[in-house]
Amino acid sequence: MSGTSAGSAAAPCRFAHYFVICGIDTETGLEPDELAGENFEQSPLKRTFKSKVLARYPENVEWNPFDQDAVNMLCMPKGLSFRTQADQREPQFHSFIITKEDGSRTYGFVHTFYEEVTSPQICSAMQTLYQMHNAEQTNAASSSSSSSSSMDSLASSLDDGYSPTSSSSSSLSRAAGSYDSSRDTLYVSKALCLITPMPFMHACRRFLAQMHSAVIAATAPPLPLESYVYNILYEVPLPALGRSLKFHGIYESIVCQRPGPGELPLADFPLAEAFSLLGVENLVQVFTCTLLEMQILLYSQDYQRLMTVAEGITTLLFPFQWQHVYVPILPASLLHFLDAPVPYLMGLQSKEGTDRSKLELPQEANLCFVDIDNHSIELPEDFPQFPNKTEFIQELTEVLLSFGFSANTGAPPRTRSSPGSTSSTPGRERKSATLRQLEDDGRNGNLAGEELVVLELLQGNATLERLQALTKRTGVTVARVEALRAGVKGQPTDGGNQTGGEEEELRNAKLNVQLREVFASRFTTMFADYESFVIQSAPDLESWLTNREQMHNFDKASFLSDQPEPYLPFLSHFIETQMFATFIDNKIMSQWEEKEPMLHVFDTRIDKARLYNIRAPSLRSSCYQRCSILKESAQAIEQRLMKIDHTAIHPHLLDMKIGQGKYEQGFFPKLQTEVLNTGPSNNKWCHKATTAQRRKDRHRQQTEHLTLDNDLKEKYMQEARSLGKNLRQPKLSDLSPAVIAQTNWKFVEGLLKECRMKTKRMLVEKMGREAVELGHGEASITGLEENTLIASLCDLLERIWSHGLQVKQGKSALWSHLLHYQAREEMLAQQADSPAPRLLERRKSDSSIAMPSLRVSLIQDMRHIQSMSEIKTDVGRARAWIRLSLEKKLLSQHLKQLLSRQALTKKLYKRYAFLRCEEEKEQFLFHLLSLNAVDYFCFTSVFTTIMIPYRVVIIPIKKLSNAMTTSNPWVCVSGELGDSGIMQIPKNVLEMTFDCQNLGKLTTVQLGHDNAGLLAKWLVDCVMVRNEITGHTYRFPCGRWLGKGVDDGSLERVLIGELVLPSGEDDSARACRTPPLQRSPSQGRRISITSLTGRDTKLNSAQIQEGIGEAVNNIIKHFHKPEKERGSLTVLLCGENSLVTALEQFFHHGFKSARLFQKTVFVWDFVEKAVAYMESADQVGDLQETTEAMKMTCQSLCHYFNAINSTSRNIGKDGKFQLLVCLGARDRLLPQWLPLLVECPVILQMYEDTAMLRDPSTLNTLISVLETLHDFSITLEASLVKGINL
Repeated sequence: MSGTSAGSAAAPCRFAHYFVICGIDTETGLEPDELAGENFEQSPLKRTFKSKVLARYPENVEWNPFDQDAVNMLCMPKGLSFRTQADQREPQFHSFIITKEDGSRTYGFVHTFYEEVTSPQICSAMQTLYQMHNAEQTNAASSSSSSSSSMDSLASSLDDGYSPTSSSSSSLSRAAGSYDSSRDTLYVSKALCLITPMPFMHACRRFLAQMHSAVIAATAPPLPLESYVYNILYEVPLPALGRSLKFHGIYESIVCQRPGPGELPLADFPLAEAFSLLGVENLVQVFTCTLLEMQILLYSQDYQRLMTVAEGITTLLFPFQWQHVYVPILPASLLHFLDAPVPYLMGLQSKEGTDRSKLELPQEANLCFVDIDNHSIELPEDFPQFPNKTEFIQELTEVLLSFGFSANTGAPPRTRSSPGSTSSTPGRERKSATLRQLEDDGRNGNLAGEELVVLELLQGNATLERLQALTKRTGVTVARVEALRAGVKGQPTDGGNQTGGEEEELRNAKLNVQLREVFASRFTTMFADYESFVIQSAPDLESWLTNREQMHNFDKASFLSDQPEPYLPFLSHFIETQMFATFIDNKIMSQWEEKEPMLHVFDTRIDKARLYNIRAPSLRSSCYQRCSILKESAQAIEQRLMKIDHTAIHPHLLDMKIGQGKYEQGFFPKLQTEVLNTGPSNNKWCHKATTAQRRKDRHRQQTEHLTLDNDLKEKYMQEARSLGKNLRQPKLSDLSPAVIAQTNWKFVEGLLKECRMKTKRMLVEKMGREAVELGHGEASITGLEENTLIASLCDLLERIWSHGLQVKQGKSALWSHLLHYQAREEMLAQQADSPAPRLLERRKSDSSIAMPSLRVSLIQDMRHIQSMSEIKTDVGRARAWIRLSLEKKLLSQHLKQLLSRQALTKKLYKRYAFLRCEEEKEQFLFHLLSLNAVDYFCFTSVFTTIMIPYRVVIIPIKKLSNAMTTSNPWVCVSGELGDSGIMQIPKNVLEMTFDCQNLGKLTTVQLGHDNAGLLAKWLVDCVMVRNEITGHTYRFPCGRWLGKGVDDGSLERVLIGELVLPSGEDDSARACRTPPLQRSPSQGRRISITSLTGRDTKLNSAQIQEGIGEAVNNIIKHFHKPEKERGSLTVLLCGENSLVTALEQFFHHGFKSARLFQKTVFVWDFVEKAVAYMESADQVGDLQETTEAMKMTCQSLCHYFNAINSTSRNIGKDGKFQLLVCLGARDRLLPQWLPLLVECPVILQMYEDTAMLRDPSTLNTLISVLETLHDFSITLEASLVKGINL
């Protein structure tokens, strides 16, 4: 991310705002730093002591007020550190960032070195501490420390020392950790810091290194140090956009450059280092986690590494910007911020030698843990991959290799392989065994990438090896042997080769921009059409800001439907993020305001891409497009750095008191405040800039006054991001309990608001979908989108449950709480010697009276999840439990029951936790309760391979037939995912249970018997089937006889199911609930013509035609849905108001007297006679004159009829007609068969003159309607076509 927001708007164009010195205050002496996780068992030299800001110049800058606590904390995040002459004392460099309330940023660059302690009081205090420590060590032979909370143990796991390398063999010569003031020299850390509005990291690093060189040099610098500090504070301007600038340090000049208005914003942190620390694939994975706004925790001993990786990743987000908590270096005193239940990107310093497993983190369900020093990452579960990841990694690898960097570093992500890493180069086979071990060890933090090549070349050269180790400790990456020989950049060496350093800088800058261009190019390709989907609904800015929350700004469903299939898992998650929402907000606001700079650059690129190739539907492929502007982007930087545009004023003598600040080698002098606190009054560029700035400010205030009160505008603009806004940078200055409580209160409010927004979105989208099925409007949700919303609800619940935890147990806070609850309930049940308390469901409605009620039990639902061997982790179990509860419409009820055990909640959570805020908790449960208004199948549709117990109940019509049958009945249950196979029902039993792999939503039941015994005939009202885990109950209406010589003589029937309303829902819930998916709600429920009473129900020809039109229309709509969301085609072919039902009604219209000599005549009888006539005509030769096509059609109809008639299944005459219609629709033969049936003389005997079948125009209409189905490929369920040999 750019620093432009900090540097361009409010701050006049000065290169640096402050020069700061932090260190030990000799007057206050040694103060232990309790907040930094003090450990008194450590030797005093390793303890942390409070540092102070000793001086800052100038005192204050109007547009960037000085935050003393924050600067002190970030300059020395671990406080002061002490060393003796026996320890290593290399200088360190690190940077930090301070993010203000409005999101603007200030950068700090710190050079820390060790200075000898001259104060006798401090030396004697250290000596006393040592004597006390030694006495304690000898007294306490063995004492066990009491167990601490997770946060305390986290604090103690942090580093004591500041240096990323341990004090080596030199310190072993003396007794470990001893200090004797008579023998040892004491050194203490001191920090020099530049605070700047923009991240000119290389320039600041070189300036501060030269300052330090001047302090330790044998001779005094050419001018007093004040001259150089004054020069950089007041006389060096920020480079203009698209220009380079040269200014002068103490020994050599320093060059920096700034990108032009059409280029990617400034980013000076070396991306190559971030890539070599993590490896290309790992970095792409962390980048994806950042885009999806997960919690990202960086972990390293080295502060600069934390900054390099954090800034590198946020830089690569262009054109998007990280909207949440961003603290690349988390001071030890702010560890409670890891408890934040919001997305964050934080960096934590690791303790040398500490194992990752000992690090206790408050929440890990949605955490991406990045162990920088060991080149390894741990990813959250259910994590979508970045589109075209393999090709993307390949392109990045090629860019790195073209600059001589190896991309083959970084361990593969935990539990994943890394296909993107490149193969080893040919020269490496000759490597010694030691080197090979180093290379194989992904956890080796000291040697990675190009250092291995260097090491290979340097073996045997002790001097250069020492130099290499030295540079490594100071955090400088050296990529070339020449650079090593010439002298290390930023390291004071007498023969330092200036051009080598500048060459290195140019190379880094070119590599940086090329890597960023590859990332930017991916977004330009992915979002090339984003403008078409932005919804511009408001007439002016004021009305848009006022209604911001209610408005849909982006047509997500249409956008996703336009994207290649492989991109969808990632994009469906990404367009739900805050950073994408803010990007779209900025786009909409650009109608009324000046375009946000990053958006301007992005839009320009899209326009340019459009000029070169007009985007057509053919380009919506997932084909990878490589970045085409790598060379141009690198050339722009090269030209600026080779040809310097501006040179700043040289440092010069100031009007100073002589004799003050006398040079003393090794000690940083006390600078003269008077000359450094005020800048020049006649500085042209400064004056010009401030005048222009004032003009700009005045203009801005006027326009704001015209459009909208600025406070109101700011309120609305930040409203959407309020979750992250107040906490983008935790307040570093005031850490009183009141402030911490207020921060947690903001978290609670934010979580409640997020819950309200999420449940509302889930309801609106789901109801929108169901409204479409009722025939209104257009679909606005896809199964993919629904899954994304449910996954984000799971994530929200995990964050709520991990807020304010007393002690962390397991990776999922919610599952941990459930386990505590389960253990307690089971213990109480054992004590009471009764089963765990369960809530009984209400009595079922008449339709399902025979189905025993299913008990509502939180514990039972947990046991179902625990028995699923497919789920391996606690996070997975918690998510499965949430999905199950949501599908059963029990999520709110279960969580209410879980939280009703207040003693348990108090034991597990601190007072400020969300779950202990009564009012908010009630509102939260109420929002979740609203989700009961819609049907979810989020458990059934996700866990497709698990075994599920089903219960089947057969309900006969007892008034008209026997309740039992003497024959041997059987049943086969089918669903969208498969069928159970034929299962025998034990005799004289109407109910059975069976276990079977998840069948999905149930579609059909085949019911039959073998006609054995005296009482074989059986009149069945319906079959009920229930999924015993989710409680979903399906009713399969029958209302027909099964038996020979009764009804149509069928011994088996295929029944079509409908979902039964859950009995727990009262009348109000019934009223607001959408109708079952299988019914067509647009007309009153029609009675099937084939039911017992149905044949007496006369429908007129208009109603029948309408029914056929609707049935065909439903099938066409089915095929226009995405494949994964189509539901059951069998229901549309054979269910209520289906194609078969509609055609049966058509054939029954005008059918002559149904009973001849008391024998029922069926439509199948008419088809049978027609086929018999065709076959006999064919044999006699009457079909000779007909066309070849007609002959083929005749033969196909006879062939299909005989195949159905000769099947071993006893499916009855209506069943056979149903099968003929389904097969005819599948094979596109129905419209050809109809004219043949009409032409048979049999029609005159069996149909009246007014029958629809005998009306040519009606028949032609029917044929043309049926022909519309030819565009689709109809697949029939196995249960329908079983035993048909075609």
